[in-house]
Amino acid sequence: MIGKNETGVHSMPQKIYLADDEKNIRDLIAAFLTHEGFEVKTFGNGDELLAACNAVLPDLVILDVMMPGTDGLSVCSALRRADVGLPIIIVSAKDSPYDRVTGLTLGSDDYLIKPFLPLELAARVRALLRRSQKTAPPSGQPQELAYGPLRMFPKRRDAFLNDTPLTLTPTEFDFLAYLVQHKERAVSRDELLQALWQVNWQADTRAADDLVKRLRRKLRERQSPVRVETVWGFGFRISMEAGV
Repeated sequence: MIGKNETGVHSMPQKIYLADDEKNIRDLIAAFLTHEGFEVKTFGNGDELLAACNAVLPDLVILDVMMPGTDGLSVCSALRRADVGLPIIIVSAKDSPYDRVTGLTLGSDDYLIKPFLPLELAARVRALLRRSQKTAPPSGQPQELAYGPLRMFPKRRDAFLNDTPLTLTPTEFDFLAYLVQHKERAVSRDELLQALWQVNWQADTRAADDLVKRLRRKLRERQSPVRVETVWGFGFRISMEAGV
């Protein structure tokens, strides 16, 4: 069984596990993130990282896709099954739409293409850690969000459909919560990306599209009347199925 954080709460510095079979990349990322104030433990393959997670979960995981032994996508899937709230970032030289969709569908919260600037990785790490922490909602955000049979509690980061738990990753939760909070209007892709990642980077709007596919699948599997509509050329809005 995947282990829990030793204290049950986030301590400083926050712990990051990094798996990449290229030592120079591991060393570069680890040195930069350490300089940024994180505690980084590196692994040469996914199996070593999984073994470490069996003992103690980190605050965040960074995974390369192509590694000897268990590949990064399989590791991502295993970690997501074990802990839905663990923040996971995939870094890969593979930039095809299929690879991105596969990585996000298996449960990663972000997909970063090599080569990338260390500053961009650090910014995404911080944004994802902020979203994953079960802290009080920001000022102005309600304690509870409701839309039809969907209820969300930002402080606890819990979601329910018809009073039954709805399992969401940190990014999925914040994406859906943002749509519910702005249910009176359509929300642009750029606005969603800025609100979720909270960093200024040249956003690849496919990240939002891939996330919506995952959410739609989860809602469909639960036969939910709640829908995430695409507003062509603009973004998304939340809606209820006609007749409900």
